[in-house]
Amino acid sequence: MRAIDVHVHPMNPAYVEASGPFMPAAQRMFKGKFAARPDSQIAEDFRRDDALAIPIAWDAEHGAAGGVYSNEAVAALTRDYPDVFLPGWAMVDPWRGRKGLEDIEHAIKNLGLLGVKYQPPVQGFSPNDKQFYPIWDLLQSLGAPVLIHCGTTAIGAGEPGGLGFKLGHARPIPNIDDVAADFPRLNIVAAHPGWPWTEELIAVAIHKANVSIDISGWGPKYIPAALKHDMQRRLQDKVLFGSDYPGWSPGQCCDEWEMEGFRPGVVEKLFYENATRILKLEDAVARATAAQAKT
Repeated sequence: MRAIDVHVHPMNPAYVEASGPFMPAAQRMFKGKFAARPDSQIAEDFRRDDALAIPIAWDAEHGAAGGVYSNEAVAALTRDYPDVFLPGWAMVDPWRGRKGLEDIEHAIKNLGLLGVKYQPPVQGFSPNDKQFYPIWDLLQSLGAPVLIHCGTTAIGAGEPGGLGFKLGHARPIPNIDDVAADFPRLNIVAAHPGWPWTEELIAVAIHKANVSIDISGWGPKYIPAALKHDMQRRLQDKVLFGSDYPGWSPGQCCDEWEMEGFRPGVVEKLFYENATRILKLEDAVARATAAQAKT
């Protein structure tokens, strides 16, 4: 295993249909890489790159009037391709209230998913709004991690008004910082480098023991210099590898990170050691390894 990719969009036909209204801008930014492909091809991409994948569901039904790629569908990927997919991230529209809390509990307890991912600009909410605190309280009580989109987004980029999506919902301070402070046992992974607030995100991750960062969605040469610097120093144990597949392939990202010339041991932490420890993936990785031996 070369890497654990903690941020994977399983861009099969059902996923593309669910997120279709928001794909044109993302496809322009990533030069058409967000085209639909069968699950078998997605799995083969990760086998080729010797990476394990944590897939993400999609649910922005209320905030953006979007479709749903269900948590059940993500759980099925792990069952169907156990040598590639680790337990995935559920996604639950935060505006569902009590029903949403039930969906979260079902995803973790019954479907065996890892945790829940949120995309605040597209889902139209601020994580530090107290009306959403029952979500964080539940996840903390379940011991499940949360992946929260941070910084700008390709969804709506270049469109009039950015399709109405407000980037301020994804600013690290106060959103990530407030939630981390108020729920100190909640394991928070901030998705992406957080640009244009990268240094805010660095400050939060250094200050809050329960916050880490995934560096998905950006090629290594584009990662802000401040984050590259701290990835080798103060944050070397708190940064997780992610590709934002299919925008980037995990193999391409790994190759480019290895060319960055990081000090010895840092790349191994980035590629798989930090994710294994922070997300408690030891058993899941062992199962995937065993499944690989059978194929």
